Amino acid sequence: MDSNWMKTRQTKFTAFTVVYIAVVIAVLGVANWLSTLNSTSLDVTSNKRFSLADQTEKVVKGLKTEAKIYYFDKTADFPRAKDLLDRYDALSGKLNVEYVDVVKKPQVAKQYGIRNLGAVFVEVNGKREEARSLSEEEVTSALIRALKTGERRVCSVIGSGEHGFDDNSPQGGYSRLKELIERNNYKTQSIRLLEKPEVPKECTIVIVGGPRFDYAPPAVGALAKFYAEGGRVLVALDPPMQLGKETIAENELLIKLLGEWGFAVEKNLVLDTSGVGQLFGLSEVVPLVTSYEGHVIVRDMREVATAFPLARSIDVKTGVPNVTTEKLFSSSPNSFATTNLKSAEIKIDSKNDKKGPLLLAGVSVYNPMKEGKAMGRAILVGSSSFMANNILGFNGNRDLAMNMLNWLAADEDLISIRPKDPQDRRLSLTRRQMSFVFYASVFLIPLLVIGAGISVWWKRR
Repeated sequence: MDSNWMKTRQTKFTAFTVVYIAVVIAVLGVANWLSTLNSTSLDVTSNKRFSLADQTEKVVKGLKTEAKIYYFDKTADFPRAKDLLDRYDALSGKLNVEYVDVVKKPQVAKQYGIRNLGAVFVEVNGKREEARSLSEEEVTSALIRALKTGERRVCSVIGSGEHGFDDNSPQGGYSRLKELIERNNYKTQSIRLLEKPEVPKECTIVIVGGPRFDYAPPAVGALAKFYAEGGRVLVALDPPMQLGKETIAENELLIKLLGEWGFAVEKNLVLDTSGVGQLFGLSEVVPLVTSYEGHVIVRDMREVATAFPLARSIDVKTGVPNVTTEKLFSSSPNSFATTNLKSAEIKIDSKNDKKGPLLLAGVSVYNPMKEGKAMGRAILVGSSSFMANNILGFNGNRDLAMNMLNWLAADEDLISIRPKDPQDRRLSLTRRQMSFVFYASVFLIPLLVIGAGISVWWKRR
């Protein structure tokens, strides 16, 4: 065979190989460069631990002005914050994250009043807010506080057996709700309409959280005036149950007022017989909601469960002058409404009891049809305990509560699914289980490998 032909063939093969390797290197280089410009990750953890919540994405992507997040620590400890804060940085070009070494830049740390390492500050248009900890919930809350101007105050009515902001009891208190409200840049205040039948001017929203006693005419009149003048009201009204010493009044005057706002209030107790609630440790007197209407309050809560202890059904009316109503959500088709409110023993009468789905919440908007007059907004929920301390943390309850307040305060841009507290997913082993893992990894597995090797050797010899 001609040696020149062989050399030519070898030269062509070498050249082809060099070109091929160069092309591969170039493709990898371009891919690496593009990856630095467009950072994308896939979160396959069960609780979406490494994904930002809907609310965070909505707030950051909706930025109309420049915002900065400052993290103060030592350079060696920056990585513990980068995993979270770099995800914020990747959401919008209007938000930048700066990591400040307190040792190398002590003057900057002094300017921000840094006392502890790991501090996080958010700054928007010169307004500066500190996150209480390095967590998505706190960083997003600080960003919201920095963006919002003007004071919004949520006032809770007390004095007639309502849930109170200062009550930290498991079932009767709204203290966890108060913390949630204040974390989202709202102020809180308790008011007594019995002592002074007038809603203070500083109140943006008024919460009527499950009164156990009848409202006097002056108190009802104060709520009526507040709504008519463009006020925002959240009413959570429980069934008028009479069980032993626990009695909840009919509150006829308040129900009559709600009728003028476009609501019909039923005198019953909703029971959920679907059995789904039992999977969460809930009983049939805690209806579970998993599907919602199209209102902005619940639009983002697809397939998110919420629970409503001791709920009554309601309805929305049409034809009320200057009032527009909408439904929010209902109980499951496997629910009933019993009118037996005096017996601790629950019995379902399939013939007489009203079958679900049963409306549990609705909204009302009052338009005075006068130029310059603000529109009133109201929400009615047939359960006051869905915001109580012991159930607020259940699945979507806190999102629903804050979405309602955001809508009432005309902060629709904040309505979404909020950051969740990180779950503790540690694996706990007993002493016996730890011993098994130790001996299995140190002795059993190596012996199996050795035995498999001997078996193969024996067959091949």
